[in-house]
Amino acid sequence: MAEQHGERWLQEKYGTMKQAAAFYNNQMLDHVNDVMINFIAGQDMMFISTADSKGECDASFRAGMPGFVRVIDEKTLIYPEYKGNGVMASLGNITENPHIGLMFIDFTENQIGLHVNGKASIIENDQLALSDIPEAVREEMKTEEGSKALRWVVIEVEEAYIHCSKHIPKLKKLDRSIHWGTDNEKQKGGDFFNAKHSKKD
Repeated sequence: MAEQHGERWLQEKYGTMKQAAAFYNNQMLDHVNDVMINFIAGQDMMFISTADSKGECDASFRAGMPGFVRVIDEKTLIYPEYKGNGVMASLGNITENPHIGLMFIDFTENQIGLHVNGKASIIENDQLALSDIPEAVREEMKTEEGSKALRWVVIEVEEAYIHCSKHIPKLKKLDRSIHWGTDNEKQKGGDFFNAKHSKKD
């Protein structure tokens, strides 16, 4: 596992070293196991965290059809990047600092979460054939994603561990039409937070 000096210092300060050691020993892996793989295959959304070379952070949201994050092997995940707002905040951070955190949360069935931390890299569609991804998986990705995926993010898994269920709310999933990659302002949410008219000179 990646050594975390800040964590260790706080564990000593607040007297949680024994509790933390039990968590590290019993819950943290340096790969995704079969149960985690099956869990990821059923998820249709995740939250990601990235930071630039100065450590300035960004959190973002990704969604797709169930299984849009694919497990290539126990140490490798890949997910598609769809058309967004063009800012490229997360991808920009990855080009400066490869560290990434993924958070999968099942709100509807088991109210449980999964953290996956690792190093990310960007692969363009025309580079997939030159990658180590098995041909059968590449064909499946191409068939299922079609032209929606503009590029891909590959994660080398370094840590995988549970996010406990006690504060995760139970939600009900409802049907909703999703317009992948749309430029329609209404469907994108428009200026919901009135930012355009709140600019200060």
